[in-house]
Amino acid sequence: MVRPVNARNSGGVTAPSESPADAGARLAAQYLQLLEDGRTNDAEALLADLSDARELVFVGAGFTTMARRTGRTLPTAMRAQASTRQVLLGQLRDANRRDVDGLRSWLRQAAQEAVTVNRLAEAARRRLGEQSATG
Repeated sequence: MVRPVNARNSGGVTAPSESPADAGARLAAQYLQLLEDGRTNDAEALLADLSDARELVFVGAGFTTMARRTGRTLPTAMRAQASTRQVLLGQLRDANRRDVDGLRSWLRQAAQEAVTVNRLAEAARRRLGEQSATG
């Protein structure tokens, strides 16, 4: 016998929970938005609320994804420099693997790298736009 679907019996279907990677990407974007809005204290509070190294690493992966995705759009020399900075950030992460405060420091630098790469990409787009307008 099939039971009718209602509030108590949803048929066994539940909404998927957010994956750790998705949560990290969401928190990384939220952190950057807080910084952009000038809400530095709120951004720091967001990091302070993360007490598990695994959570911090997933947020860092969010920053890394943003920076690398945007970095691929940069002109060759800028892209090489951004790639080098990503390697150095990876070394900083690895050195602080078991230190939550060290991982927070790494996150701040990874966030700054994402901001820097976005600014470089925007400057490159403007410059290319100016060249095509005059060329």
